[in-house]
Amino acid sequence: MGKCLIIGCGGVAGVAIHKCCQNDKVFEGIMIASRTKSKCDKIKAEIEAAGKSKTVIETAQVNADNVDELIALINSYKPDVVLNLALPYQDLTIMEACLATKTNYVDTANYEPPNTAKFEYKWQWAYREKFKEAGITALLGSGFDPGVTGVFCAYAMKHYFDEINYIDILDCNGGDHGYPFATNFNPEINIREVSANGSYWENGGWVETKPMEIKRVYNFEGVGEKDMYLLHHEELESLALNIKGIKRIRFFMTFGQSYLTHLKCLENVGMTSIEPIEFEGKQIVPLQFLKAVLPDPASLGPRTKGKTNIGCIMQGKKDGKDVKYYVYNICDHQECYKEVGSQAISYTTGVPAMIGAMLLMNKTWSGAGVFNIEEFDPDPFMDALNKWGLPWKETFDPTLVD
Repeated sequence: MGKCLIIGCGGVAGVAIHKCCQNDKVFEGIMIASRTKSKCDKIKAEIEAAGKSKTVIETAQVNADNVDELIALINSYKPDVVLNLALPYQDLTIMEACLATKTNYVDTANYEPPNTAKFEYKWQWAYREKFKEAGITALLGSGFDPGVTGVFCAYAMKHYFDEINYIDILDCNGGDHGYPFATNFNPEINIREVSANGSYWENGGWVETKPMEIKRVYNFEGVGEKDMYLLHHEELESLALNIKGIKRIRFFMTFGQSYLTHLKCLENVGMTSIEPIEFEGKQIVPLQFLKAVLPDPASLGPRTKGKTNIGCIMQGKKDGKDVKYYVYNICDHQECYKEVGSQAISYTTGVPAMIGAMLLMNKTWSGAGVFNIEEFDPDPFMDALNKWGLPWKETFDPTLVD
């Protein structure tokens, strides 16, 4: 069917690469490119040694901060789509390279400036006209949250509601990796996200909260009762624009007390700061140093036990009647590790990344411009979730979050 250039070789990329190779009728060829080529070569060797995929795998070294390097690589490989699984700081350079080469683009997280913990789509939305004029597609946020959560909302809007007034996105990780403190995805991105002020969308505007100020307790199927805290999350911004009838959208994520205690201690001693400091004659960013000493999220797979439960609770109207709807996925850490050598956090992001790339590759989704995932027909994506390892459940009588 075609070729995909995958930029990045961390935990999420590892899952997406495995899934592309399982889906070899669509992904006839992939190129894995990263700053550290040896990581790409390692995963290529592992997949080829298993002998189960017909996908032709190539590898390359690239600096994703360098537009000229990216353009040269894209021109050399000539992919049908670029799947960006690098750092969010690198979204814009990769989008620039896709524009210059007229290549379709997919990512899993919105751009954020390296020196400001700010999650906004404005920088990527600014490319709408340029991508439209180039006749190519940019699919933003094809992970789980953002990603599947947007597809869940679009699916509910299409099939069960005339308008959706309230959305609560609940992200529960019931896994235990056995470490006193570790993050389940890139530590730098994770800690920036959870230490920032929270916010939610209500009645046409943003309501800002202090970090971890709003706490709720919820009983998650497959996991049990967990404390969850309101955070700002990027999909709130696009869903507020793209889902009809919205009055309020909130995002909650679960955290254990040990995680929060360690995080508070690290904040108190300045280790979560993104402001450079001088150390032994060199400029270093404390949070980047902390990332270097924490366990690599890609190493957590064999240690992690338990399940995740991520989904959306919606309230709205259909034919004048009140409707409640909850759609969610439960994913088992150990089952993910058996399949692709990953824990469930990387799995639940890597699988949707492959699906988004697939739907552009096979032209199920198309259009010139920059799009958030909920702007496309949700049905093919929902079918693919069931097929490729993230089956979903639904109920029309959920317990609501107050």
